[in-house]
Amino acid sequence: MPATVTNPVLRTAPAAPAEAAAHFRALLRFHADVADVAGALGAGGDPGFVLLDSRSTPSWEQGHIPGAVHLPTALIPERAAGLLDRSVPVVTYCWGPGCNGATRAALALAELGYQVKEMLGGFEYWVREGFAYDTAHGPQHPAADPLTTPAAAACGC
Repeated sequence: MPATVTNPVLRTAPAAPAEAAAHFRALLRFHADVADVAGALGAGGDPGFVLLDSRSTPSWEQGHIPGAVHLPTALIPERAAGLLDRSVPVVTYCWGPGCNGATRAALALAELGYQVKEMLGGFEYWVREGFAYDTAHGPQHPAADPLTTPAAAACGC
């Protein structure tokens, strides 16, 4: 009898639909999309959360999201209480998908009693999607990356 070749995608069977729904519902409690954050910040008024940039000062000066609070991850334990209200959810971001700084910042804040989400894609995807940002030299408004914006519009993200 010939050996059965298993598709690597299905080597581990998919979860049952109810289990998958619970998992993905839980993920939405922990993550926010760049476009959703931009929409909430651009709607006017209080977005209901504080956006926190957890990167270094040189990174912040290179570019950051308007209205974000700058608090590098290493300084969260000593400075969070003076900058953030525990009753207001915090959305963290760092450079992008290849950086876990926003995850580490979210963990540090959660351990201090804050409600927290992480913005998927970070500053990289904020810029790639064409949203304005501030620098030490003034505001910038990049053109949207055509690899990100048409896909987002088509998928209804």
